[in-house]
Amino acid sequence: MGEELEVRRTDGVVEVTFNRPQRHNAFTREMYAGMRELCAELRDDTSVRVLVLRGAGGRAFAAGNEISDFLEADAVAYEDWIRELLESLHALPQVTVAAVSGVCVGGGLAVATHCDLRIATAGSRFGYPIARTLGNALAGSIVYRCAAVFGESLTREMLLAARLVDAERAYAVGAVMSVAADTEALDAELATLVEGVLALSPVTVRATKHQLLDRARRLEASPEGDAEVLREVYTGPDFAEGVRAFLAKERPAFGR
Repeated sequence: MGEELEVRRTDGVVEVTFNRPQRHNAFTREMYAGMRELCAELRDDTSVRVLVLRGAGGRAFAAGNEISDFLEADAVAYEDWIRELLESLHALPQVTVAAVSGVCVGGGLAVATHCDLRIATAGSRFGYPIARTLGNALAGSIVYRCAAVFGESLTREMLLAARLVDAERAYAVGAVMSVAADTEALDAELATLVEGVLALSPVTVRATKHQLLDRARRLEASPEGDAEVLREVYTGPDFAEGVRAFLAKERPAFGR
């Protein structure tokens, strides 16, 4: 699927590596398109039991989205397109695992929270610091998914105080299932986890995933009028200032 989205297949397992370490693995439109294609392939592939997602370089799982992509499309339509991918990932019948080493923010956190399980290195950090970077907003369903994984208090801290949450705090609330000392230990933990999942009943896994997905769809649907709220944000002055400042490598001056 290209150099920036490496896909490795072994018996029963597909491992995807986000390979833009020079940009902290920030997602491009092409990477999202590749993920959409992969999810479509895996949807009916009973030979694959586990999907692993990880970032190259050890410094980041994924640090948001490539901002320049927002300049080349309708920002709200692009966010909606990304949301569709996240829903496809969440709905996969396979057990999905985010193996996080380093920064996991913005779009990276959205992907990780739409996986079934998360493991992380001790130095990993999670968050949505968009209120101090871009001045944009998330779809309601993505906010609700974060709250389902991290809890409402940490989700509020991530979004309303623009603070990052470290791996130990994420583990304490159950957002990650284990914390490894370093990348080597993370690989060992991942191998053990995958081996265990492959030994499980696929019937039980599929049935349970179906039940949990049904619950999430009912409880985490975006509120009425969410699209209009997002369009107001993305066409407003703060997002324009956020993009300008980001590309100029300056601190944005919001709401002034």
